[in-house]
Amino acid sequence: MEPVKIMPCLDMKNGRVVKGVHFVDIRDAGDPVENARFYQEEGADELAMLDIAATVEERTTRLEWVKQVASAITIPLTVGGGIGSLKDIEAVLEAGATSISMNSAAVKEPKLVEKAAKKIGSERVTVAIDARRNSAMRSGFELVVSGGTKPAGRDAVEWAKQCQNMGAGVILPTSMDGDGTLNGYDLEFTRAISEAVKLPVVASGGAGALEHFYDGVVKGGARILLAASVFHFRTFSIRQVKEFLKDRGIKVIL
Repeated sequence: MEPVKIMPCLDMKNGRVVKGVHFVDIRDAGDPVENARFYQEEGADELAMLDIAATVEERTTRLEWVKQVASAITIPLTVGGGIGSLKDIEAVLEAGATSISMNSAAVKEPKLVEKAAKKIGSERVTVAIDARRNSAMRSGFELVVSGGTKPAGRDAVEWAKQCQNMGAGVILPTSMDGDGTLNGYDLEFTRAISEAVKLPVVASGGAGALEHFYDGVVKGGARILLAASVFHFRTFSIRQVKEFLKDRGIKVIL
């Protein structure tokens, strides 16, 4: 089995790394380039960078942020936020991203997932799926878009299956119920996605204790563990997380 990867996430707004709770109550978490360098030195396997205001502000990703961060690191960088066309995808990759993440745009135009996979390869296409609990949905989880502001009226797990069929290479589910709470990943949601698709699934939203990372793999079925708050505010180091996982029999790259 492939080693589990640790992926810090830089949520970007106004040129700074920020972190919220339930997608709101945003606070500053430092300089993106400094953070990116620090995480690479600490042993991060990958880095995510999300322009969280791009879709809401109806603009594309700020390419200067991508260039600055990409030029500071050598580990893979996945960039998302405001990516709505093949032209946007090409621009982000030219700016230095290794792969791209789509969310609202994929829901609005599902064919874009298919086109992107054909153009740049499935392994470079992540579909981010934000959801919240809704008992009216078959899986119990409803897809939300536009930075968590708009319910899409669709089942999030069914959408994950559709994305796999269209050529997505990675699924990144985030539970709005858990985001930034430090109460642990939404294991029920993560597991629902990981059991529905054959792709690598990223556990995201709510990691606050070392046990949460372990649970993300063992109970959630995730292969990539994304976290922000615990790394930005130096609650744990990446090495601490990896050693904790390794001591419990989970394969990681130290």
